[in-house]
Amino acid sequence: MKAVRYATANGEARLGRLDGETVVDAGAAPPDGFVPSDEGWERIAAASGDSMPLAGLRLLHPTVPRSLIPIGLNYRDHAEESDLEIPPVPVVFAKFPSALIGPEEPIVVPREETRPDYEGEVAVVLGRTVYRASPDAARAAVGGITCLHDVSGRRAQLETPLRQFTLGKSFDTFSPMGPCVASAGDMDLESIGIRTVVSGETMQDSTTANLIFSIVELIVYCSAGVTLEAGTVIATGTPGGVGDSRVPPRYLREGDVVEITVNGVGTLRNPVTLER
Repeated sequence: MKAVRYATANGEARLGRLDGETVVDAGAAPPDGFVPSDEGWERIAAASGDSMPLAGLRLLHPTVPRSLIPIGLNYRDHAEESDLEIPPVPVVFAKFPSALIGPEEPIVVPREETRPDYEGEVAVVLGRTVYRASPDAARAAVGGITCLHDVSGRRAQLETPLRQFTLGKSFDTFSPMGPCVASAGDMDLESIGIRTVVSGETMQDSTTANLIFSIVELIVYCSAGVTLEAGTVIATGTPGGVGDSRVPPRYLREGDVVEITVNGVGTLRNPVTLER
């Protein structure tokens, strides 16, 4: 089952069930968007409103999380291409939720950023609130899976004192998410495929089987001392193939289109433009 958040012609945000190329309305969206709790999925399953073609809708990022937690260097090949040691514990940082945008919305590169990079990621949306989760509780807390593009300003991230990860990854529009949240109930969390295509060229192609720290391990680690609320989004890391590590580097350019596909979810597509 898949849930979307979409905007009507008058700008109202609503939820819907995505059935193939059709969206069935599930009513007005709450302020936190779609939270994949048991109640949230029951609401989507019971959707009985208008049926609309997906192609005619403006999709929004499905969830409006209070906490957006990315994980760095969580694929061995990405750590190696970055000339960094394999981390002994997860590398946790933050992205501002204000950076979130939906499918087809443009990624706008700030004038100051000279090294804009792409990072396709499998993102987990929690359906339950957890604190000091056991492995079993961590798996049960996974309410859904979505695509997240951890757009990265490498200049701000890497050329500044002490490396400002949060700033360089939180510029406005630098967190596309969507197109939907897919139910995680039947998914094998350790074999979710992910692929990033930039303007027709495949740049990243991997699977969560290659994560250094599994999805369950990430939830266990992050919930030690921090309450992870239902609706929290954890971006699980990006595979090797980022633009900054290529020779020559391949940074995002005016007119690029980035497509991130997560198996079982779909494709998140966003064009790129430069701030004028």
